[in-house]
Amino acid sequence: MDIGFMTQYAPMYVEAAKLTLRLSIAGILLSLVAGLVCALIQYYKVPVLKRIVAVYIELSRNTPLLVQLFLLYFGLPKMGIVWTSETCAVIGLTFLGGSYMAEAFRSGLESVDKIQFESGLSIGLEHSQVMRYIVIPQALSTSVPALCANVIFLIKETSVFSVVALADLMYVAKDLIGLYYKTEESLLMLVIAYLIILLPISIIASILERRLRYAGFGN
Repeated sequence: MDIGFMTQYAPMYVEAAKLTLRLSIAGILLSLVAGLVCALIQYYKVPVLKRIVAVYIELSRNTPLLVQLFLLYFGLPKMGIVWTSETCAVIGLTFLGGSYMAEAFRSGLESVDKIQFESGLSIGLEHSQVMRYIVIPQALSTSVPALCANVIFLIKETSVFSVVALADLMYVAKDLIGLYYKTEESLLMLVIAYLIILLPISIIASILERRLRYAGFGN
């Protein structure tokens, strides 16, 4: 194991990790918004929009992110639509993540008893107030484990961003292997970089889930 090589090229992994995190955060935040909107459309059973959301979820969950990125980066320019690599990466991650977040939110919303909604209306709360103060808080607490799992899943999916010419962690590892044939060192640094990113998220998610369970939510 060449420690000198790892020390020399560690800064490249740091920069790649910053790019990976920046794109991940943007994609995950947009995924949460898209997922919540889709879940609410399903919850309220909006006739036409519900079918569109169902098609979107099936299409998104049953096609790899790699294929979606190829379509965005190489396919759309043939139709005159040209986006930067970063834009394609964020849109692709949002498209994929939105469907998973939607299912997490939907299961959370459906876990709230209808009687609670009716009770809120009976004490004089408006429909929007019942959703804001009663239904959505409970749905979110129930959805936390699935949402956290989705966050970790989406960050790991960023490993395919290199196909759209982004210098992410996987791109750096493959580049160093191709240039210097330092396979073990390059892959070890790749694993360490992902562990540094994902392990704290996993620990925080576990703590949050335990606290919610202890507080009595999600039951």
